[in-house]
Amino acid sequence: MAAGLAERLNYLFANMHPPGSPYTNAYVAEEISRRTDEYGGISLSEQYLSMLRNAKRANPSPDVLRALAKFFAVPVGYLLGDLSQAQAERVEEEVQFLVAMRDQRVRAIALRSVGLPPEVQDSLTTIISQFREQMNLPPGQPDPDGGELRN
Repeated sequence: MAAGLAERLNYLFANMHPPGSPYTNAYVAEEISRRTDEYGGISLSEQYLSMLRNAKRANPSPDVLRALAKFFAVPVGYLLGDLSQAQAERVEEEVQFLVAMRDQRVRAIALRSVGLPPEVQDSLTTIISQFREQMNLPPGQPDPDGGELRN
């Protein structure tokens, strides 16, 4: 579980943060430890979080996993590795959507398409796909590892 948990935690750290400033272990540990009412009253150290992220510690308590899941706004089953492959992929797709929406230009395009008839939205999707093809960019969804698109 340690390696899988470390990968999932590192994925969340890499993607679930405010624009331009990824969270540090110290910040996450302090926020969880400081906001006792919100995160179940657990105390989490920067060092312990680092060990979880580096797969040097395994089997954190359910309370620690719940607090981390709540901090990153994902189901605790994602951190536990209890979700099916399809469910885990869905969580990661939602994370990638939030990452994409950090970009003001992407938000502007999305918001301007709200309320347009479905056929117009489909036309816009086709146009964007054509631009991607002309620029030799792959079609598909954002890749959780690097921001490029995957098929």
